[in-house]
Amino acid sequence: MSLSEKLLAPAVRPAVSADLAATIDTEVSNKRGLSGAAIKTGYAAAKKKADVPKVLNENLEQITAIFDPYWEQFGGQGDFGAYLAGRGDEVTADILKVADARAQATSRDQISKVYGSMRGKAADLIKESLPAIGATLQKHAG
Repeated sequence: MSLSEKLLAPAVRPAVSADLAATIDTEVSNKRGLSGAAIKTGYAAAKKKADVPKVLNENLEQITAIFDPYWEQFGGQGDFGAYLAGRGDEVTADILKVADARAQATSRDQISKVYGSMRGKAADLIKESLPAIGATLQKHAG
């Protein structure tokens, strides 16, 4: 069974979306320094315009599809977050392809503007968050 099949199951999906939102909240809150303050401000602005768990749930098919090939290669043994971190550049590029397409397709100008302002830092932010994202996905995949 693919990662997507496991995470998109009706009994699991709401918890996956909620936990991914909580993971994002934690990762953002852990950022420090001037760039951390900018990230927190941008994320707070985005959260005013969008319900993060709802947006994640609406896009969960695309999100899980990004991770399917990595889950298959991973084989379910060990720490999926560490596995993803070991392929940080590749995984991050795949995530950014989807995020960029979503940002371009949104009808919400404010969301697009916030994403555009943070896009330059996005690769590093994602790469730093891969262990936590992987752990969240693995928790629900069993």
